Amino acid sequence: MIDMHGYILPGVDGGTKHTQESIAIAKAAVDQGIDTIIATPKYKDENYDNFKEEIIEQVNILNQRLQEERIALTVLPGQEIRIYGDMLTNFEKEHLLTLNETTEYVLIELPKDHFPSYITQLFYDLQIKGYKPIISHPEINSFIREDPDLLYNLVKKGALTQLASASVVGKQSKKVQKFAFQLIESNLAHFIGSEVRSSRNYIFRDAITKITKQFGEERTFFFIENANSLIDGNEVIADQPLRIKKKGLGIFRKT
Repeated sequence: MIDMHGYILPGVDGGTKHTQESIAIAKAAVDQGIDTIIATPKYKDENYDNFKEEIIEQVNILNQRLQEERIALTVLPGQEIRIYGDMLTNFEKEHLLTLNETTEYVLIELPKDHFPSYITQLFYDLQIKGYKPIISHPEINSFIREDPDLLYNLVKKGALTQLASASVVGKQSKKVQKFAFQLIESNLAHFIGSEVRSSRNYIFRDAITKITKQFGEERTFFFIENANSLIDGNEVIADQPLRIKKKGLGIFRKT
């Protein structure tokens, strides 16, 4: 399996503090049936600016160490970009990194407590340039939970989303978990990512098990296959999205 969102690089972006913890995460990943992790250090976070070349270099160093330790895990380069209006300019400057470097998929983080007014235009501009935006953990954004149409409208226009494994298993809160399930049911979720920072809190397999129990093996296969397609740069499965009612977060079928 592929984990498309993890903070496994040592000494980068508040993830692992040293290489030994990165190795511990790698071992935990293999134990859970994962053979590939995309390293996604933050960019334009309040505390971090991790540039493309630096990330690629750190990924190469870590992969070499994993080979020396005979750990059957491959780390691929990526970035989690905190949304800002001038993203396209920094892509042109080679500061930003798509997932697995060679694909068009871009992992974008929204603020937790507001919804930027310029996001629709930015996503349109990104897609015109050939990029495919993936919104990380939209289920934790309070504005989206209050008004799911904000997310529906973006997905309807081509955006994709990634749920955090902690949200799926209920580690965030029951409210966040309920909304994550609603996103799955309404075809507004396309990937699962661990967002792992510590081997002690690696619950990717737990999330996959929860999805299988809640939605069946077909939905689990959907997420696994989308991750495979992502790293190969292929089109992912994106079923017709459905609206979610604001009150009670029920689903009604209007496309």
